[in-house]
Amino acid sequence: MSRVFGRIGLMSFGGPAAQISLMYDVLVRHYEWLSDQEYLRALSLCMLLPGPEAMQLATYAGWRLRGVVGGLLAGLLFIFPGTIIIFLIALGYIFFGDLPVIQAAFLGVKSTVAVIVLQAVFRLKDTALTEKTSWILACTSFIIIFVFGLPFPLIVFFAGCYGYLSSQNSNALPLPAIRVLPVSTICFWVGLWILPLVILWFFDHEFLFGIGIFFSKLSIVTFGGAYAVLAYMAQEVVQSYGWVTAGQMIDALGLAETTPGPLILVIEFVALLAGFTEGGISVAILSGLIALWVTFTPCFLWIFVAGPYLDVIASQPRLLAALNAIAASVVGVILNLSVWFILYVLFTDIHQIDGIALPLPDVQTFNLSALYFIGLAMVLMLKFRVNLILTMMILATTGCTLSLLGFI
Repeated sequence: MSRVFGRIGLMSFGGPAAQISLMYDVLVRHYEWLSDQEYLRALSLCMLLPGPEAMQLATYAGWRLRGVVGGLLAGLLFIFPGTIIIFLIALGYIFFGDLPVIQAAFLGVKSTVAVIVLQAVFRLKDTALTEKTSWILACTSFIIIFVFGLPFPLIVFFAGCYGYLSSQNSNALPLPAIRVLPVSTICFWVGLWILPLVILWFFDHEFLFGIGIFFSKLSIVTFGGAYAVLAYMAQEVVQSYGWVTAGQMIDALGLAETTPGPLILVIEFVALLAGFTEGGISVAILSGLIALWVTFTPCFLWIFVAGPYLDVIASQPRLLAALNAIAASVVGVILNLSVWFILYVLFTDIHQIDGIALPLPDVQTFNLSALYFIGLAMVLMLKFRVNLILTMMILATTGCTLSLLGFI
């Protein structure tokens, strides 16, 4: 089993859709460890839960096969290759990212990321916006986060409440009694989750404690996929905390797109950069480890607690309606992320009016080279259907070449 999930971890490029398809081929079609219905029910559960659905799906499959040990092994093997690769890339970025030729390469990467996120909006639109109400939810979400900066967790909360309360609860199976909930499992994993936070609070390390608290909150509100939570993350780490710049945030997403594992591993890169700025390489490593711990430990909690009730949870119409409402609002949130990325790629200076979050670019800082790169990325990906990694390589190489020739 470890060999199979290790191979899945190494091959899990391309985001959750590709990863879910890969696991279906391996776990259902090749090894027949799960049936079609078991796999689809597991996927529905993972989409209802906060956290990266592909990693949680791997954890659930491992749990079904070998219990808690199998779930731990499968989940950790899914994220381990990407974790190591991002750590090594982040170190290179920290020490060499200021070189002009490297910055030119990242201009190509940023331009590709802007197109990727915009492409995600159009893909989600067809599946999430199926009726008038969902369009209204999406548009409302975009306005309140782009113009007024309302936090993503509140958007998720209100959308979920609306979907739940406006749905009919007919034909639902009864929920299990509270007395059968695995209290010992909950206590163990919650304790493991908050353990580093307690230690950091005891030693009064304000920065690392702040890292732990922020990414713990992030792990609770990661509904709607990585792109949705990245909008909230970018809003906070760039504008509220000032841990990284907008350019570094876009670079982080670009690098995470090219590595195996869940896209949410971008949190490791951000934490490493923030830690290095705060206190050098030792604080950077601790920051990265803490961010990973408080982001992925809850994933095991959700699966080991909810897994036994999979059939009942998946049969609750109101829970599914809440998920659909969240999915609709997430389209607006991701559109905000796309516009935010494009503005920060095209303009060097972005400011805001006091009291609102609406980004206003300084037209004098417009980057014509970035516009060319975005156009090239669109042509390659949308017209010629060139895959993500190859597009990034082409644009990064083009950026390096133009920089060495003195055109950038």
